[in-house]
Amino acid sequence: MARSSTSPPALIGPPRGSERAFLDDSRERWKAAMRNDLKNRAVLITGGTKGIGLAIGLAFGRQGAQTYLTYRWGSADEDAVRRQFAEIDAPEPAIIEADVSQDDDTVALMKAIKERGHERIEVFVSNVAVVQPAMGIESYRKRSLLRSLEYSAWPFVAYLQHADAIFGELPRYALGVSSDGPDNYFSHYEYVAASKAVMETMCRYLSRHLRHRDIRMNMIRSRNVLTDAVTEIFGPKYVDFMSKYAGVENFMHADEIANVALALCSGMLDAMNGQIIQVDKGAAFADTLMRTMEQLEKWGEL
Repeated sequence: MARSSTSPPALIGPPRGSERAFLDDSRERWKAAMRNDLKNRAVLITGGTKGIGLAIGLAFGRQGAQTYLTYRWGSADEDAVRRQFAEIDAPEPAIIEADVSQDDDTVALMKAIKERGHERIEVFVSNVAVVQPAMGIESYRKRSLLRSLEYSAWPFVAYLQHADAIFGELPRYALGVSSDGPDNYFSHYEYVAASKAVMETMCRYLSRHLRHRDIRMNMIRSRNVLTDAVTEIFGPKYVDFMSKYAGVENFMHADEIANVALALCSGMLDAMNGQIIQVDKGAAFADTLMRTMEQLEKWGEL
């Protein structure tokens, strides 16, 4: 069979065409699914100015929530972020520079939210992940591992502690953005995977310890979400190569993760607590070699 000359589509950026229409849930579509009224409720998202964090912020913004998006070291184009919220008629987000590893920044952030009249944080999303590629045993450094834990795991706990101290209430919902790195091998991913495993473990234990408090906490796992972080970790050619040899459908879009986050805070799933939600379109079920074989057949290379 002759090899197809068709190239895989460019994937970085928002989904297009019919998939875009499928993902673009309107307020009307969500009304039937929402039991909670999120209008003017405080939704705090760390790392909320791009990628998955921004997509989650937009999803809650569509519901009228007052979003608080944190960033660090000038990693936010604030005008561009505000434009995206304005385009969907969402309340303007509060964009705040805050280092998740610094308690002083966290305390100041919580106090600023309280001063704006919020009695509690409705939703907290721990989304920050430090991208520190590892290159095998010779490159392993304890400092790098501890830094990854400090930024990507411990804030899930620290933000709950500070919220409880400042508001006298825990967030009604706490979500952690995780990945399937703890259970699957990804090149250069050791530090990120280790920090995600720790965050998931803390979520499970905390859900037990806090079972009598008004909080529901869950982890959202995914794989290969099409954001800049994929390129930062795996390199500039990874997306095009894998879309051809593993299949475009195995990539996730940030909008899909955001919809799961919103659903978990909708009031319809309040019985879920301490759970790890796998969001991957069923990709984990399919063996990598078999997926590759299917793609080779598709591209005329078998």
